[in-house]
Amino acid sequence: MKFSFEPDHRYVGVLVQDAAYMVMVPFFCPDTPPLKKNPVFLYSSDSFKKPYPFVADIAVAVDDVLEQKLDALLALESQTFEGGALGSEEATAAAPPASQPELRRTWLRERWEKRSTAEADRYRDSLTRWYGEAKAKTIRYAEAFEICEYGKQPTPEEIRKLFPFLIDPSK
Repeated sequence: MKFSFEPDHRYVGVLVQDAAYMVMVPFFCPDTPPLKKNPVFLYSSDSFKKPYPFVADIAVAVDDVLEQKLDALLALESQTFEGGALGSEEATAAAPPASQPELRRTWLRERWEKRSTAEADRYRDSLTRWYGEAKAKTIRYAEAFEICEYGKQPTPEEIRKLFPFLIDPSK
C-alpha cells in the first residue's frame, strides 16, 4: 500500500484498495450489481520507502499537457496555496497571494517543473519501456504510476488501450 503524509489521502488510498476487491463481491451492496471484471487501479508516484518503495509500472510524458495541469492545480487553491498539500505554515506563507495570479502561476510552475523533471529522470527506464529509447530521451516532464496488486493486472496491450498515446517501441 502506498501511503501519503496527509491522513485523508492515506485513508482514501486504503478505501480504494478495499474497493478494488469489493467491486466484484456479489450482494455486498444490494442496490449495485457487482462488476464482472475487476478494473485497473493505479497508484500515483510518491517518494516514501515504507511500507515499500514505489515501482513505476507505467510512466507517461506530460510535456504537451503541462500548461493544462498547471491550470487545474491553480484551481485547487486549498490544496495548492492554502496549506492542504504544503505541509507547514511556513510553506503556506511562502505561496504568492491570490492578488498576484501571474506570480502564483510562476511559483507553481517552478515546483511542478522540478517535480515532473525529477519523475522523468527517476523513471527514465519506464519511459523507455513505453516510448522507446529515442523518444524517452526527449521527455522532460513525466508522471509515473504503479499498478495496484488488488485490481486487474493489465497486459502491455491493455495498458496501451488505457493510455492510447503510449508508443509501442517494437513497431
